[in-house]
Amino acid sequence: MPRGGFAKSLVLGASAGALALAAPAHADTLQEALSQAYQNNPTLLAARANQRAVDENVPIQEAAGIPSVDGTATYTEFIKNSPNSFTAPDRTFRIGPSLTVPVYAGGAIRNAVKAAKERVSAGQADLRAIESSIFNQVVAAYMDVLRSEALVALSANQVEVLTVNLQATSDRFEIGDLTRTDVAQSQSRLALAQGDLRNAQATLINARETYIRLVGEAPTDLQAPPALPNLPENVEIAVDVALENNPDLIAEKERADAAGFDSEVAGSGRLPTVALFANAAYTDYFNTLAGGAGGIAQEETTANAGVQVSIPIFQGGLPAARQRQAQARETAALEQVIATEREVIAQVRAAWSSWQASLAVIESSQIAVEAAELSLEGVRAENSIGSRQILDVLNAEQELLSSRVQLVTARRNAYVAGFTLLAAMGRAEARDLGFVGEGLLYDPALNYERVRERIWDWDRDPEPTATATSTVDVPAPDASVPAEDETETVSGY
Repeated sequence: MPRGGFAKSLVLGASAGALALAAPAHADTLQEALSQAYQNNPTLLAARANQRAVDENVPIQEAAGIPSVDGTATYTEFIKNSPNSFTAPDRTFRIGPSLTVPVYAGGAIRNAVKAAKERVSAGQADLRAIESSIFNQVVAAYMDVLRSEALVALSANQVEVLTVNLQATSDRFEIGDLTRTDVAQSQSRLALAQGDLRNAQATLINARETYIRLVGEAPTDLQAPPALPNLPENVEIAVDVALENNPDLIAEKERADAAGFDSEVAGSGRLPTVALFANAAYTDYFNTLAGGAGGIAQEETTANAGVQVSIPIFQGGLPAARQRQAQARETAALEQVIATEREVIAQVRAAWSSWQASLAVIESSQIAVEAAELSLEGVRAENSIGSRQILDVLNAEQELLSSRVQLVTARRNAYVAGFTLLAAMGRAEARDLGFVGEGLLYDPALNYERVRERIWDWDRDPEPTATATSTVDVPAPDASVPAEDETETVSGY
């Protein structure tokens, strides 16, 4: 499916649902949940701000190679002069600029800038990874709410069925058709079902709280998710794509390259440095030079310029130690690339395995549900003519419930595993899913281009403010379930 197919699938899925069921006043889709998180999740917004801070390292390092101008003003009051100085002034005021132009720094500035640029690229890859991770959490939370709502509906239905069953069993006991044991068995199953319902309701509330934390809004009648786009045909293709596009792996490679430049920076401490300088000064002696004697200038202007060359001769082994240290860190960074590569391969293969296993469980669970429904119908009919016991009916009802729970859970697991696989492949970001318009898509490169050429010392951005939405005013969720969920649970979300 091409880029943007996720959003199209979501629209089609919502349209199909509208044909099947009466549309509610408002319903949330997975597209809306992801869009809301993309714009308002505080973890993602903080990661973007941190990346903007990383962007500034490039102009910080470049500043060392740009000419600098200082201005110095000094007022001096000579309280006691040397008795051997016959021209010493009583007070002076001196002001003047100083210009320094770096010419050569042994490659330190050039390599430091290159290292900073590599770390900007690594940070952009890290931002992709965080975005993908947030989306993965949102998808899991979305599916957890759907699953929990389905399980609450199933549990409530089971309580209702067992309540009717207990009443019927009690009525038949009253007329002597069944025994006290049959009634006790029905009571026991009902009590267990009521406990399961309370646990399912607590799980649903917890799932909704997680959704609120990630998305910033309470879930409202969540709709069935669309088909996932760009899923690979086999695990080999998935691994190849991940090795090319996984943002964590890209970030580690960029950091390893930056570490290489750090080694060069450390080694430059052995080399000479060259700089040009120019100074000018205006001095006012306040008519106190030589006691204010005539013929002596009480004000003067001076200027000088030159070249400064600094040649390191012996530094106690400091440059060598710094370079060995940087090389050791470079080696660690290279090893980390291999470690991350291994981790990515393992993630992809594990996600693929989980996805395939969940698909197989869905297929078998569907068969199990159909068989359990048929079995329950037969057992109930046989019980009505006395050839089956109440315990057989209870067991058949429990088997059907277990099959439906397994089916609902497998559908959730399959979707989450599929999205996790896309995330490991580097295909689970806003630019891949296509639900964010071009004007809303956050591009970290824009800020980098904005700040890299800015050299004005008084340039600054607006005062920092938090833009993520607060959840203080979001009401605490309850365990209520839309009335139609019970029907949708049997057929799948």
